[in-house]
Amino acid sequence: MTEQHKKSSLAALTLAAVGIVYGDIGTSPLYTLKTVFDPEHGLALTEGNLLGIISLIFWGLTIIVSLKYVSLVLRADNRGEGGIMALMALALNSVTKAAPKWHYPLMLLGVFGATMFYGDSVITPAISVLGAIEGLEVAAPGLEQYIVPLTIIVLITLYAMQRHGTAGIGRFFGPIMVVWFATLAVMGLVNIVEAPRVLYALNPFNALRFMYENSMIAFVALGAVVLALTGAEALYADMGHFGKKPIRAAWFMIVFPALALNYLGQGALLLTHPDAVTNPFFHQLGEWSVYPLVVLSTLAAVIASQATISGTFSMTKQAIALGLLPRMRILHTSASEIGQIYIPAVNWLQLVVVLLAVVGFGSSDKLAGAYGIAVTATMLATTVLTFFVIRYRWHLPLVLCFGATGFFLALDIALFSASTLKLFHGGWFPLLLGVVLFTVMLTWKRGRELVFENLQKHAIPLEEFLSSLFVAPPTRVYGTAIFMRGESDGVPHALLHNLSHNKVLHERVVFLTVHIIEEPYVTEAEQVKVTDLGHQCYQLNIYYGFKDEPDIPRVMRLCECLELPFEMMETSFFIARQTVISAPGSGMATWREHLFVAMSRNARGAADYYQIPPNRVIELGTQVEI
Repeated sequence: MTEQHKKSSLAALTLAAVGIVYGDIGTSPLYTLKTVFDPEHGLALTEGNLLGIISLIFWGLTIIVSLKYVSLVLRADNRGEGGIMALMALALNSVTKAAPKWHYPLMLLGVFGATMFYGDSVITPAISVLGAIEGLEVAAPGLEQYIVPLTIIVLITLYAMQRHGTAGIGRFFGPIMVVWFATLAVMGLVNIVEAPRVLYALNPFNALRFMYENSMIAFVALGAVVLALTGAEALYADMGHFGKKPIRAAWFMIVFPALALNYLGQGALLLTHPDAVTNPFFHQLGEWSVYPLVVLSTLAAVIASQATISGTFSMTKQAIALGLLPRMRILHTSASEIGQIYIPAVNWLQLVVVLLAVVGFGSSDKLAGAYGIAVTATMLATTVLTFFVIRYRWHLPLVLCFGATGFFLALDIALFSASTLKLFHGGWFPLLLGVVLFTVMLTWKRGRELVFENLQKHAIPLEEFLSSLFVAPPTRVYGTAIFMRGESDGVPHALLHNLSHNKVLHERVVFLTVHIIEEPYVTEAEQVKVTDLGHQCYQLNIYYGFKDEPDIPRVMRLCECLELPFEMMETSFFIARQTVISAPGSGMATWREHLFVAMSRNARGAADYYQIPPNRVIELGTQVEI
């Protein structure tokens, strides 16, 4: 690749990153300062307080986003992939041998962080679109009653479009967000020129003095300052799509300067026009600009929402692969981009919860409390997991590990603690969502373990079974039979049923086992392993990463290089469909067992999930007690 081509490719990826990665944090100026100085917080709008808040926001963006995420956390990639799930898998791999006692606690922490991400992904569309459309209040106070209905219409339209994918409209995201950030910067500069003394906020002592002089009120305000940092987790989550360089370039060249200028500009506006505190964002350029800003900010909010919706689909796919959620129907919306997926069940369930949030809270101010807890909880989990990666994977000295993450951990704890003060003012909402999802994920994981243990108890060792079977072999018929077999299972139930009822065995028998490893991707060279068991029987092991696309027919074509070719029209797949039955007195609590049974019955079939042609599948039922 030529140097010129590399530069153009970096520029294109940077533009795309501006559109996808930074939509969430880019729309935070819509509501952050308005929320900080909400009368409910009791923070007076004085010059000292204002400079302190702007200083906190500026240095928060510098320390939390620039230093922690862009400089440190982006280095903790799992084969180029990022996000809380990828980080959890990396941390679990890192401690498996070196410190196995941390394996289960880190798994719990990773799952908790993931559930908080789901909470964030519900609140982001609600608060972003509400914050944008609330600009109508500034232009015409009589339109206030239409804000919630208009927000609902925008959100329903957005979620209804998901099944068509973002391939068509995605190319416009970057340019629109560049216009958005340019507008933020220009508005900020205009107001800074009017009141240049706001630049004193760049001195971090203003932030420290504000915290010292206001104590408890400042601590409460800190929970609202967190809103300026929302979307920082997206930097890491989208690393696999764009790479580190474009994300860093977009942040330092476009996003950070624009956000800093706009927050300084809003501060300058409030120094000269304190009455604009009801909605400083839409007052920055005067009345003439309100309607254009409402349109532009609504577009930016929709883009921010799209990024979190896509992130939810990706997170769900990873959770299914890691055994934390049941298999669901996953549709691909792009022929060229494997990462562009649509999960109908998640899409419509998320829409219902988002609409409940919009109707229940009614304004971006009231949603702000809910937002803070979800964001800071995920940040906290990320910091802890990062410590274990740099200690046990990078093998850095303990003192350096504590130094690198301890400072950020202290900040995360302070921000999370400040956000918990809003527990009864909306903070309960993402926590409730998190508890529900946490319970669902752990119930599914534990239920699968109980099913596995039950099957292990009654398992017949495969090698011994085959040895006894071919002492007096059954009649063999033309073709290939593939029997799906779990990891470390014995003889597949489907094979036993087939021998019992049909009294025949195919001339070639393949036992197929799918392994999901704690890596995002597996190369084709490492994806397939074949073991010859004799008598034209083979063990076929297929390995997938948690971000790989399961496609059994495609992988089977790789077997030709291993001298095990398949002709699909002469191959039958035998799959045992398990019916799980709750048995009292063992396993989980009764209500959890019933929850697992319900999820198991509604899970997507293995044949469909692994993209096996339905006309080549034979399903045989089996019952499993837990």
